[in-house]
Amino acid sequence: MAKIKLGIIGIGNMGTGHIGNYLAGLNPEIEITAVADLRGDRREFARSRLGASVKIYEDGDGLIGSGACDSVLIAVPHYGHPPFAIKSFAAGLNVMCEKPAGVYTLGVREMNEAAKKSGKSFGMMFNQRTNCVYRKMKEIISGGGMGEIKRVNWIITDWYRTDIYYDSGDWRATWDGEGGGVLLNQCPHNLDLLQWICGMPSKVRAFCHNGKWHSIEVEDDVTAYLEYPNGATGVFVTTTADLPGTNRFEITAEMGRLVCDGKKLYMDKLETNEREFCKTAPGGFDSQPTETIEVQTDGENPQHAAVLNAFAANILRGEPLVAGGEEGIHGLMLSNAMHLSSWLDKTVELPFDESLFLEELNKRRAASVKKDVKNITFSTDGTY
Repeated sequence: MAKIKLGIIGIGNMGTGHIGNYLAGLNPEIEITAVADLRGDRREFARSRLGASVKIYEDGDGLIGSGACDSVLIAVPHYGHPPFAIKSFAAGLNVMCEKPAGVYTLGVREMNEAAKKSGKSFGMMFNQRTNCVYRKMKEIISGGGMGEIKRVNWIITDWYRTDIYYDSGDWRATWDGEGGGVLLNQCPHNLDLLQWICGMPSKVRAFCHNGKWHSIEVEDDVTAYLEYPNGATGVFVTTTADLPGTNRFEITAEMGRLVCDGKKLYMDKLETNEREFCKTAPGGFDSQPTETIEVQTDGENPQHAAVLNAFAANILRGEPLVAGGEEGIHGLMLSNAMHLSSWLDKTVELPFDESLFLEELNKRRAASVKKDVKNITFSTDGTY
């Protein structure tokens, strides 16, 4: 069986998880041939798990220039995603990038252009696109049977994190090391799904609370209001401090409503289009019957392993990716807009001034505090 030769740059929480999937036999068309990490203990971990045949490098540049692989998986802190991807494309390597695509859209645009010029395979690790309930929501909305979207609400507060999580790395939850908090770390998945299923809003007004529930300098509590080009509105609420948390994603459209509770999907289906009914109903309090059903899915939710398997299939046979790497900019544009709206205390229209965003971000990077913590690697099993 033909296999791609994969190098992993970064053996932290995510890189470790990918190695675990590989060793469990979940990636049959992938051979891990090289890994790189700045930390000696993570290099030793990789050597002990993967064996002597795998090349070990002290940094990503060494791995990229080694010739030990034909593809790379970038799983380093967020600022490093575009630079490593650009170097990898220049070296003729295929690239799978962990989320988010980067910290600011200007850098991601450079990455996307480098990918386009290279002609190599480029994927983004949007593993939640493999979740059967979100795939079904995408199918239903894109199919047009629900009519135009009128309202979107997503309360996604089941990203609970403790203080030790934020203290597990000196880069975590800092403007200079991570570039943001819950919007940049946990919610790239949700923001990607939001735009993938519902499209991009045209206006954003957000309130980002920095260090509200944890001793961190970035946001851990966010409420955002969205407006869409067709007049639809939306609310997006997230935090890493609610216990228990909530995951409820509602889309109200002309023909009814979809409600996803994170595990199951329900549809409230109207008999006729609400806009037509509103204009023709004879009574001021008239309503119409609603059929509520649990929407059946295929039940599959293969997550990260499936994204990497599709990446390998794309390289080997030209099959579709789960998410093209160039799509990563869309969700990042949403989080950048939310940050900028909160920083400027006003509504931001999309597309926004990307140079202004970077200017404001750099102000916060300049004042960022370097943390003195002990690096800890956690297992991410069961957290998705």
